[in-house]
Amino acid sequence: MTPKDIFDAIRTLLAVRSYQSTPVPDALIRKIVEAGRLTGSGMNGQPWHFIVVRDAETLRKLGALASSGPYVAQSPLAIVVATDKSRFAVSDASRAIQSMLLTAWAEGVGSNWVGFGGLEKVKAVLDIPAGLDVLAILPFGYPARAVGKGKKQRKPLREVAHLERYGRPFE
Repeated sequence: MTPKDIFDAIRTLLAVRSYQSTPVPDALIRKIVEAGRLTGSGMNGQPWHFIVVRDAETLRKLGALASSGPYVAQSPLAIVVATDKSRFAVSDASRAIQSMLLTAWAEGVGSNWVGFGGLEKVKAVLDIPAGLDVLAILPFGYPARAVGKGKKQRKPLREVAHLERYGRPFE
């Protein structure tokens, strides 16, 4: 992958909430999980656990528990991200999630971050120990309909980037 490919994946990544029933190949699932595992983490703590879910009944249960993402129930795959309660857990796991989303997207598989709190009941479904927090459910699948790659509504760079000091335009 070239730097241009990496930037293109970042530039075009969109949230996908509707999936084909086509299974995601095992080799690609492994690649997605590896992308999360290989992500850098503060003090190399690696505070994450990735639970790969392909069972349709379990996916239905996860969709029922995820108020912000009931569409998890229709995805062919989900990865649940649990973290320990260390200092860098949320930031490190967030980095790992982005790595997984971008890896999937570069291979034509869409996803979206579901949750960010409110997922306590997921622990019982997946036997996640009480000492861990469930940060997110990531449904994955081939988009059910064509997605407009790169059609994002973002603030102009001049509104969010500053040079040397806040308020000095970065141009």
